[in-house]
Amino acid sequence: MATIKDVAKEAGVSIATTSRVMNNAPHTSEKAIVAVKKAMETLGYRPNSNARALVSKTSNTIGVLVNDVSAPFFGSMVKAIDTVANEQGKQVLIGNGYHDATKEKNAIDLLINSRCESLVVHSKGLSNEVLIKLADEVPGMVLINRFIPEIASRCIALDNYKGSYLATEHLIRQGHQHIGYICSSHDIDDAHDRKTGYLQALEDNGINVKEEYIEYGEPDEEGGEQAVINLIAKNTPITAIATYNDYMAAGCMALLQENGIRIPEDMSVIGFDDGHIARYIYPRLTTIRYPIQIMANQAVNLSLKLASRDAEEEQKEHKLFIPILVRRSSVGCISST
Repeated sequence: MATIKDVAKEAGVSIATTSRVMNNAPHTSEKAIVAVKKAMETLGYRPNSNARALVSKTSNTIGVLVNDVSAPFFGSMVKAIDTVANEQGKQVLIGNGYHDATKEKNAIDLLINSRCESLVVHSKGLSNEVLIKLADEVPGMVLINRFIPEIASRCIALDNYKGSYLATEHLIRQGHQHIGYICSSHDIDDAHDRKTGYLQALEDNGINVKEEYIEYGEPDEEGGEQAVINLIAKNTPITAIATYNDYMAAGCMALLQENGIRIPEDMSVIGFDDGHIARYIYPRLTTIRYPIQIMANQAVNLSLKLASRDAEEEQKEHKLFIPILVRRSSVGCISST
């Protein structure tokens, strides 16, 4: 592989002049520019991005931490960030944290060491203290779907409690009194907030909370399927099920239908997120919309402003998005008894 020294020799100029051409430095002769670019093409030379980052103090790259980029939810988040990156002439570098503190920290360290001045971080494993320290180190770091009071102006979050409350309340308004809940088994704020929203909606409507109506599982189709198996095995009189997300809802619905339980005639099901799957399973899934694309767009734009020190000084509060109910076909009305 050709080096800068090889390019300089081929162009017949000094290494210093070659470096100036590669970094678009001023006061470089047109003759030198032509000679160096021709030598680079002849030798197939590609500039070392890390070396250039050391000179410019930035890699022109936006760092993004997600739980698992293979999950459709995070794919949508990354796509929204990448759209902004392309508009700004930047690239995106992605780290997976898997909701594990050590893996999240290692991924963020890698992004920082790769000279990413802008960071959009979806962290559920790291403590508030660690994230505050990282935010102090990286002025362009923004948290998405998490709120930390000490760095509130750099937090863009969703009211998960409100979303789950809306979902449960919608089922109650359709006449359902025996409502099950399929919850994520992950020990994260999202899971706790959504379960709390479900419980509070029941309490506010005078419905007794029954622990046997609640099951836990991995937040995917298999987790939803296993959780509803456990609910059915208890032989409870539930007529509706609220779920942690659309993927658990999809697994739940598949299992119910395979066992001759009609949706929504025999059982109503409501999801959370309004991902692509909600529109294409049958019946189409009633759910709570999580505006992740809009949130990601705002997060990356804020991150870029903070990194360039252009953010407005008066911005002191975090941005809290409010979820909305999306009515489709998986929830039915039952008569009161």
